[in-house]
Amino acid sequence: MKLDCKEFEEKMKKTLAAYENELSLIRAGRANPMLVNAVSFEYYGSPTPINTMADVKVTDPKTVTIVPYDASTLKAIEKALLASDIGITPNNDGRALRLVFPQPTEERRKELVKQIQKMGEEAKVALRNIRRDANDKTKKMKKDSEMTEDEQKASEKSIQELTDRYIKLVDETTSRKSKEIMDI
Repeated sequence: MKLDCKEFEEKMKKTLAAYENELSLIRAGRANPMLVNAVSFEYYGSPTPINTMADVKVTDPKTVTIVPYDASTLKAIEKALLASDIGITPNNDGRALRLVFPQPTEERRKELVKQIQKMGEEAKVALRNIRRDANDKTKKMKKDSEMTEDEQKASEKSIQELTDRYIKLVDETTSRKSKEIMDI
C-alpha cells in the first residue's frame, strides 16, 4: 500500500497560497488595493475591515481611492490607516481618502527583493517540513508492516517529486515578484 500523497499535497498548496498572499501585501510602488484588506477600523464598537465598508479601487497606477459607503466613517478609516503599518499617509478631501504610493528608491527595491527571497526560503522550509512529516509517516507504516520496502521507496520518491514541484513554484513566484519590483 503506497502512501496517499493527497493530504500532503493539500498542505503544500496551502503553503504556496499563504506565501503568494504574503507577497501580495508587499508594497512595490504600485497602487495595490490589497494593502488595506488587513486594516480594520472601529465601527459601532467592533473592528470592521475597511474593504467591507468602503469602495476601494485603483484610480491610477500610483493611487488607491477609498470612498466610504457611510460618510461618517471617513475620519475613523483615516485614523485606522494612519495607525496601520502600510506607511502611507492618506489624503482626505472630505468625501474620499487617497493613498498615493511613492516611487521606491533603488535601495528600497533591493531591500524588498531581499525580503521576498527570505520569505521564499521560509516557504521552502515549510514545504520541506511537510516532506519530512510524510517521510516519517512512510517509515512508521513500513515499521508497522503496513507497506513493503519497495512501497516505502516509491512513496518517498513521489513525496520528493511533489516537494520538488512546489519548491520550483515558490522559486518561480519569488523570481517573478523580484523582477516586478526591480522593473518599477
